[in-house]
Amino acid sequence: MDTKELLKKVRKIEIKTRRLSDAVFGGEYHSAFKGRGMTFSEVRQYQYGDDVRNIDWNVTARFREPFVKVFEEERELTLMLVADVSGSTLFGTQDQLKREIITEISATLAFSALQNNDKVGLLLFSDQVELFVPPKKGKFHILRIIRELLEFEPSNKTTNLGNALEYLGGVLKKKAIVFVMSDFMTSDYQKPLQVIGRKHDVTGVRVYDQREQELPSMGLVPFKDQETGKQRIINTSSRSVRTKYAAFHKENAAYFKNSFTKADAGAIDLETRENYTTKLLGYFKRR
Repeated sequence: MDTKELLKKVRKIEIKTRRLSDAVFGGEYHSAFKGRGMTFSEVRQYQYGDDVRNIDWNVTARFREPFVKVFEEERELTLMLVADVSGSTLFGTQDQLKREIITEISATLAFSALQNNDKVGLLLFSDQVELFVPPKKGKFHILRIIRELLEFEPSNKTTNLGNALEYLGGVLKKKAIVFVMSDFMTSDYQKPLQVIGRKHDVTGVRVYDQREQELPSMGLVPFKDQETGKQRIINTSSRSVRTKYAAFHKENAAYFKNSFTKADAGAIDLETRENYTTKLLGYFKRR
């Protein structure tokens, strides 16, 4: 992609997602996430009714009377976008590929965070961490993130979300809002997700296509695995083939839902034909 074409695509994404963010998500994003983080402010003498779990035992021992820690809402939050760039996201039977939808959702969330003067970071992953952009503020930083989402070419095409989550746990020192966007065609992430979920506010967005749910009967059809590059002829007229195909994707969807529930994290299922604006807005309102 040459520079002129890239800038044109960035501008197109900016116009579409910024309008959505300004008109729809600004207030909802603020309501859903602001005030969820607490930071230490000061200590003061214990008063009747204070939570004993907030007692500062070091200060209490020094002055020989109880003191408690006082916390205040964090005024600045960090939004971390974790986006799947593996080969399987380059699939879509409708107007958009899964990766294009992931890019638009990421941009919409980023502009929502920009409205609230929050930092935004980006992690792109395949079966390894492909790119990490540390959280920063500002419009130029957001546009850089959009450029990376549009232009980045991963080194590998297979998927390992567990590696990405472990890496994220090591680099994110403060509590953050984490959106993991993927088709979740992997089953290696339950434990690292639980670790991340203990510290951060995590939401998973599973983007899938209708043809991944049910294989139509079309006779002998050539298929190519976007992650391994292998090609094979599949007899789609076979009932057992279609049953196994549907079962595989049903198991992936169940693993996704179960994993995020166990991690006390949010989860959104989004089919490529659905309006992601409606899905995100509904999710924010339910929080």
